[in-house]
Amino acid sequence: MSVRFNPIYVNIYTKRNAHNRTGTGDATGMRTHRGDHSGWTFLTNHARVLLSIARDPEVRLRDVAAECGITERTVQGIVSDLEAAGYLTRTRAADGRRNQYRIDTASPFRHPAEAGHEIAGLLALLAPRPADARDDIRDDVQDGIRDDAPDDSVRQL
Repeated sequence: MSVRFNPIYVNIYTKRNAHNRTGTGDATGMRTHRGDHSGWTFLTNHARVLLSIARDPEVRLRDVAAECGITERTVQGIVSDLEAAGYLTRTRAADGRRNQYRIDTASPFRHPAEAGHEIAGLLALLAPRPADARDDIRDDVQDGIRDDAPDDSVRQL
């Protein structure tokens, strides 16, 4: 029995694993902390997409995809998931060319381990905004008040 050398497989394997040999990233191509190559992160793509939209409610999904490092098609699916679950609402912007998103900051996290916590805390922590708006949302989260929301639970971010 002889072993055949398959140059195509070696080439694919070499390209796919080149970043691991150099120590610059993990299997997803992301830079890692302290040489950890496990491939996991603290935030899901759903959280990243939500944070990107929170930073700019009129952002194009193409730009969200570039920021999150995923495909535009994946972002479209995630936005549909978030909309179906009630985390955001999509409307047509005044110019008629873009969508505008509104996030329901009072929505709770989905996992039972975070039950009772609203996404407003995550947005306040990880979605940088102008200092005055960030202070307002932080005060609201601490006080449990959303005084500028039309229905006392939804606020334009």
